[in-house]
Amino acid sequence: MNYLVVGAGGTGGCIAAFLAQGGKQVSLIARGAHLSAIQEHGLVLETSHGAFAIPVEATDSQHYDGCPDVVFLCVKAYSLEEITPFLQRICRPETIVIPILNVYGTGGRLQEHLPQCLVTDGCIYIASEIKAPGTIHMSGDIFRVVFGTRTPEEYRPELEEIAADLNQCGIEGILSKDIQRDALMKFSVVSPMAACGIYYDVKVAGMQVPGEPRAFFKALVGEIGALASAMGHPFPEDPVPRSLAIQDALDPDASTSLKRDLDAGKPSEVDGLIFEVVRLGRKYGVPTPAYDRAAAKLGYVWEEGTP
Repeated sequence: MNYLVVGAGGTGGCIAAFLAQGGKQVSLIARGAHLSAIQEHGLVLETSHGAFAIPVEATDSQHYDGCPDVVFLCVKAYSLEEITPFLQRICRPETIVIPILNVYGTGGRLQEHLPQCLVTDGCIYIASEIKAPGTIHMSGDIFRVVFGTRTPEEYRPELEEIAADLNQCGIEGILSKDIQRDALMKFSVVSPMAACGIYYDVKVAGMQVPGEPRAFFKALVGEIGALASAMGHPFPEDPVPRSLAIQDALDPDASTSLKRDLDAGKPSEVDGLIFEVVRLGRKYGVPTPAYDRAAAKLGYVWEEGTP
């Protein structure tokens, strides 16, 4: 399989590094100083087991001329419009695109713009971020990629091969039978963490101890669980204990990429991670008082007729 990873941040960089270290054919799309450092020194991956410089073929989207079998799309949601023409250029009918984004429902929306290939849905469990140009810091050992088709008719045998390749390279690859449910389960961790961190201006440590932030986090998770049931993808268990366990295992000094982006005044995924939950609540008749509070603090006011 010929792999292409689009986006060299904490998620994309780690996927490309593990695939390359495992001997797979992989290229990485990056840009700026990050790209220059990777081309010159390899991708430096800092883990709990040490730091490793991993040779990875890297270029920018303008100079990539390959024909990938599989594309892992690891950009921020606000970059999708910018990167779509590139995907339209490189994707063939045989290509499988696996979006690994924080925002729920990305695959279905992207499929409309890439009718010539298969776009799955996907999500990732990892704590990682760019530490410096060419260097990615990975906290902890959790590295899980979950992906799958939204309907049985879209299934391809190659999906099994992708999962096997990931597992061979040290990534827990899971081909989901209900990716919409599984993506919502991941969303029930990252979205509440982002909303709670912003609302109370705290890092993960502030949500790991009893108090208002932790109680607010639990309320946010509960609202995602109620939404999942209303959308026809009920969770197999109460999502609150599960999300708390995942959060409590994180580095107390960690924060979400959404909070980091907002604190730095950069473009962010606030619409897809927080405001979209308010809209889904109205659409499916599920009260979302905690998300309403978080969205209101960020200036969002839902009005009748809002798409």
